[in-house]
Amino acid sequence: MRASLSVSLVAAFFACSLGLLGSSFPLGIQTTRPVSAFSSSYLGFDRNRYPGDPTLKLLRQTFSFSGYWLNTPPNETSNTWEGKREVLASNGFGFLVLFNGRLYRELKAPADPRTLGKNDAAVAIGAAKKEGFLAGTVIFLDQEEGGRMLPEQKAYLYAWIDAVNDSGYRAGVYCSGIPANESNGATIITANDLRDNADQRKIVFLIYNDSCPPSPGCAFPRNPPSPQQSGIPFAAIWQFAQSPRRPEITSSCPSNYHIDGNCYAPLLQATDGVNIDLDSADSPDPSSGRR
Repeated sequence: MRASLSVSLVAAFFACSLGLLGSSFPLGIQTTRPVSAFSSSYLGFDRNRYPGDPTLKLLRQTFSFSGYWLNTPPNETSNTWEGKREVLASNGFGFLVLFNGRLYRELKAPADPRTLGKNDAAVAIGAAKKEGFLAGTVIFLDQEEGGRMLPEQKAYLYAWIDAVNDSGYRAGVYCSGIPANESNGATIITANDLRDNADQRKIVFLIYNDSCPPSPGCAFPRNPPSPQQSGIPFAAIWQFAQSPRRPEITSSCPSNYHIDGNCYAPLLQATDGVNIDLDSADSPDPSSGRR
């Protein structure tokens, strides 16, 4: 998943990321903790391309859960995760179930964003059932654009959320978790904007913030900080590093990314080509997808 700029009627906002409390972490790649060790938070990864069956045992030594796309991820031409639920579950992974949403340009007139939201929710629900995810699984809508959500974006998002929740699945949103500047000098956080205007809808939030601080960068702490330490108290999952790194956001991060700008799993370095995004969650199965 990659952050991008949001179109606004008055300005363009950076899609910011959600963060970790990083000032107390040492620099450099952190020693990994055994995933069986007790912790109140858990380390996971996500990436747009499936890493390959042979990598799973090594990845499981570091990570408790994995992202899982139900449709074609951003900037990809196909979904390589399709049909991989059983092999991931058999290797002990929990799940972070993801559905790629629409950009603002796809929601502008003559498009009807509410209809698009309902239709995309039906696609997400159908894909979840096909992949073996039971009712009650949290499906996260990937909202790549940040800043204040425009009316078309909110109409699409809330229509999608309503349809998913009404189906027996649970709706989540992946969105920005740090302030974006507005033209009047104020700031807005996408997660707060969506929650404050949700009319008591039930939404699980996966927020992203790769800026340092609070993120420790490409680090694998023994005891991952909880998502709430990102500064978003209602966050359930926190993406704190992305591959490749965004120079304008990560300029203050420790020098623990690879020289090529990516973050690699500790046991699968650059030669294996498995670059990843890093996540922290309150559960080893944040989407409840192992059932």
